[in-house]
Formats: sequence, structure tokens, C-alpha cells
Amino acid sequence: MNIIYGDLIDLAKKAKFDVIIHGCNCFCTMGAGIAKSIKKEFPKAYAEDCKTIKGDRTKLGTYTKVKIENENGSFYIINAYTQYNWNTNKINADYEAIKSVFSKIKKEFYGKKIAYPMIGAGLARGDWKIISNIIDDCLKQEDHTLVKYQKNS
Repeated sequence: MNIIYGDLIDLAKKAKFDVIIHGCNCFCTMGAGIAKSIKKEFPKAYAEDCKTIKGDRTKLGTYTKVKIENENGSFYIINAYTQYNWNTNKINADYEAIKSVFSKIKKEFYGKKIAYPMIGAGLARGDWKIISNIIDDCLKQEDHTLVKYQKNS
């Protein structure tokens, strides 16, 4: 796992990565964290999320995707369903769902530059040590980068 500091959204718009992944709940909200910023900057990603069934637990471990094209190139945004619910006092991150998503991403985006924030470790209250090990295991031998948020990168 490569680790850099910056703004994942700004880096994506500059075509620094082929694929960016963010964690979503299964209720089509994208109302907080990086999901809220993605919803604002890339409404197509939110529209893709809204094509799924709100509250459908079977979305866990799957994802929707949308291709974004701009003057710098193109990249995919992955809406990864890594937690069922949100806004509870418990851990919302679903480690099995995270493993499933990243295993599928490796198959579909093999050989691509992949980036993500600390999926599941912020608002979803998951343990980053567990999550990072899952990601490293699933994306073994891939070019993948954790982007720790820092404005003005």
C-alpha cells in the first residue's frame, strides 16, 4: 500500500489515478464524509448509487461504478457498499463486505492505478489496521494508494 497525503477528489480530477474507491452505505444517501464531496463534485456517481434499491442489504460487498471524463483524462469512481447502515453508535464497517469489494475490484481493474481514503475507518468506525490488511491482501501486486486527506495538495 502506497500512502500519500492530499485531496483524493482533486487528485482524481487531475487524472492521477485510474480508479478511486469510496465506501457507501446501502441507503443511497452519500450525505457525509468523502461520499458527500463526491456527490457534489460528481453527480453521476450519486445518480448511479440511486439506481440501486435503497436499504437493500444484498448490496453489501458489491459496488456501482461510473466513468468520469474531463480535460485531464478519465477515471472510474467506485461506490463500494462497505457498510449497511450509518449513524449508529456501533461499528458500521462490514469487514467481509470490504473484502468482497476489493477482491472484485482487483479482478475488474487489474493493472490500474487505484486510490481510496481510509474506507470504513472514519464515520463507519471500523478498525483501520484490520481494513488496511484486508485491502493489502486483496490488492496484492497492484498499484494501490491510500490518500490521507490533506487540503491543498
